[in-house]
Amino acid sequence: MSPKAPSPSSRRLFVVALLLGLFIFLDIGLFGWLLFRSLSKREIERVLLETREEAEGLAERLAGTAEEAGGDLYTVTAMEREVQTYIDSILKQRKFVRTVEVVDGEGRLVFRGAGETTLEVEPSVGLVVEERERPSRIEERPIERQATFPLEVPIEELYDLSLPIGDLGFLRVGISQGELQRSIETLRTELVQKTAVVAGLTLVVLGLAFAVIWRLWKRGQVLQEQALEAERMAYIGTLASGLAHEIRNPLNSLNLNMQLLEEELSGGAVPPRAQASGRLMAITRDEIHRLERLVTDFLQYARPRPLEPEEIPAVELMERCREVLKGELRARSARLRIEDRSGGAKVRVDPGQMNQLLINLVQNALAASEDAEGASEVRLGVRHEPGRVVFEVEDRGSGMSQEVQSQMFDLFYSTRKGGTGLGLPVVRRIAETHHADLTVVSRPGEGTTICLALPEAQPSGTPDEG
Repeated sequence: MSPKAPSPSSRRLFVVALLLGLFIFLDIGLFGWLLFRSLSKREIERVLLETREEAEGLAERLAGTAEEAGGDLYTVTAMEREVQTYIDSILKQRKFVRTVEVVDGEGRLVFRGAGETTLEVEPSVGLVVEERERPSRIEERPIERQATFPLEVPIEELYDLSLPIGDLGFLRVGISQGELQRSIETLRTELVQKTAVVAGLTLVVLGLAFAVIWRLWKRGQVLQEQALEAERMAYIGTLASGLAHEIRNPLNSLNLNMQLLEEELSGGAVPPRAQASGRLMAITRDEIHRLERLVTDFLQYARPRPLEPEEIPAVELMERCREVLKGELRARSARLRIEDRSGGAKVRVDPGQMNQLLINLVQNALAASEDAEGASEVRLGVRHEPGRVVFEVEDRGSGMSQEVQSQMFDLFYSTRKGGTGLGLPVVRRIAETHHADLTVVSRPGEGTTICLALPEAQPSGTPDEG
């Protein structure tokens, strides 16, 4: 049987799931982008706030010391070794702090620490201050200022902090834009990695959820189709029972009357008249048999009996089929060729129903081979494959188009004159009840091969002797 095309509802479900996944993915990306912008701004604000708080504390301390000592910034800065040590610690602990400067009220530089903590005093004051030891792990780098910044804010507004030291001067702290940007880039990388992990896990969970929902939806579709089919078949079965009863009674009566007429004609009628009447009687009897077959096939389709499975050799099913069709083969002057490549494999089936399936397939193949050149021949074969047994019915007929193949198992569909359109639907129903795979290989002008794959019967264990 040809595979079913995806239904519109399944395509809609797939499109909705795809759009939902895309929306969630974009939502995660947007969330990560907004979060990064927010964290970048907060990181800058945090750095500036912490640095400003430390600078304010240092400025207050310098102002307090100068007021207590009654001196100026030059003397206080030179004599306050704790201040210099504190500035050194700031330069070491905070890589983004490039310079710490102390200037007097007139803007003259009193002290400057920039990667190396060197005490610089204005020569005009005349104070001699020894040079402090340079920390070994701090490089001396000049302050680098750039005209632009990613947030398009003037660098002076963000990176230069100037705090008053009482009325004596100012404490200026220079922030390195490069170091701060590297800190933000590190934050960006970590955030992108975490966002990618979250997005990946979300997509995996979404994919698994979609797979589960799709499976449940497909199962629901199958159950719904089975329920509708069962309801339809129950209705057809009830209808078939009534029709069969109403049709068979007059058919039996007609058949009996036909037999009586044949006896009377054969006994006393004039030979020419008897021959013509006998021919009409034969035609009528054939039509009666056709109606009986139609009723029988319809009942088999509409009211299938429960399975009575048993293990049976596959070749035996073919031999039974040939015995049943022996008379029809003789009447058609046809040949049924049996090919056994099963290796003695067995199948667990209902012999009666499986025999009916093979008979229907062979009869259809015989009918399709009538128009073929030469003697009509049908091949009925069986072969063994790992875990299954495959029956094949092959004819030399005219083959079928894809359109015909898509409808050949539909109820009451037939391309043959006089066909009931019930044989192949019965075949499909029996195959489905046996959980068998039914496939059709056919091309116009090349004949048709129908394959039926059944699970192989598992060999039963031999009992222990003794």
